[in-house]
Amino acid sequence: MTESEIMEALCEGRHEGQIVAISRYANRVFAMIVRQVPNEMDAQELTQDTFLRAFSRIESYDANKASLATWLCRIGYHLTLDFLKRRRPQIVPIEDSQAWQKDISEEELEAELSTGREERIAQLEELIDELSDDERMLLTLYYFEDRPLTEIAYITGIDAKALANRLYRTRKKLYRRLKIED
Repeated sequence: MTESEIMEALCEGRHEGQIVAISRYANRVFAMIVRQVPNEMDAQELTQDTFLRAFSRIESYDANKASLATWLCRIGYHLTLDFLKRRRPQIVPIEDSQAWQKDISEEELEAELSTGREERIAQLEELIDELSDDERMLLTLYYFEDRPLTEIAYITGIDAKALANRLYRTRKKLYRRLKIED
């Protein structure tokens, strides 16, 4: 089935549309969620909730704004953030000293954060776990799922330019914390 045929079946309430949508898109939605939710059972439940919500609100889907897969990821994104907010105490980051307020070039960030050394990768994984939910989700969508900022903007409901700034600030935060640990 094509995406438009899936949509037609879903809008008509046909069970085959639901089966095809789940078989085609569930792994993608689950992969995004499981990177944020440590418990696989919770991630599976959130994936199911994503499809239940999508099927119950299928009339709100606009093919002119995003693909069906991206729309499903948008729903999963918001459900995951809501889940994480309920589960995790709110952490308010304390800004680093004024010495760290200087600008860091993209080249410096890239060189420091993209090194393939195993110990650096382990450090980055630990630091990423300490980030806020929305920062981790942004890194997941951008780096792990290789999504363009325009698609992430649709999923998150945040302007692409604002996301680019957040991505830069998040990378800068990781860079600073790596320097402190070194």
